[in-house]
Amino acid sequence: MLIKTTLLTVLQHAKSLVRPPIALALPSKIHTSASLKKAEDRKEMLASLPAKDEGTTGEKSVDIDTLINRKAKFFPDADTASQLFNGIPFNELPICNIRVSPNNTIISVSDYKGVPRLIRSCGIEGFKNTRKGTNIAAQATAVTISAKAVELGWKTVRVKVQGLGPGRMSAIKGLQMGGLNIVSITDNTPVSWNPPRPRKQRSL
Repeated sequence: MLIKTTLLTVLQHAKSLVRPPIALALPSKIHTSASLKKAEDRKEMLASLPAKDEGTTGEKSVDIDTLINRKAKFFPDADTASQLFNGIPFNELPICNIRVSPNNTIISVSDYKGVPRLIRSCGIEGFKNTRKGTNIAAQATAVTISAKAVELGWKTVRVKVQGLGPGRMSAIKGLQMGGLNIVSITDNTPVSWNPPRPRKQRSL
């Protein structure tokens, strides 16, 4: 009996030591603060996401005014043809032609006379069907062809882009990633001033 009473007193004493203080936060408050933190984290994540692409999918619009203000000599002038880039005059630099369409991207590198030396497309690179028209395919193709151009000894090139599609900016980025130094970018997309007559309106 004595042992029983001593055990009971020891247990009561232990319970009084373990009992939590009254000043602890209520479980409901903890729950609400956790949900608020989750909402704040989501807001931060959404704020850190990049802005949605504008125009053609895979491209971002570039503010030309800021580029002009940043760089004094932005457009070519009369002296550009004879200006030296890595010891080569501008008009003797190799040309990289990028032909972009919604379904494919074809990149060719020619010498300054216009004789093509290298040609590569997303289809040759191994992309099939709709994947040929993606910006990732264009970038991979550009990296491959720029590596081959560097092997030929071409480090500095000028770029001519023709057509509209997802691979426009990605192809240029891929050329830079492959080790080429791009001096100028020209847009040769043909613009029709008298386009064909549109189809008649569908009657319902």
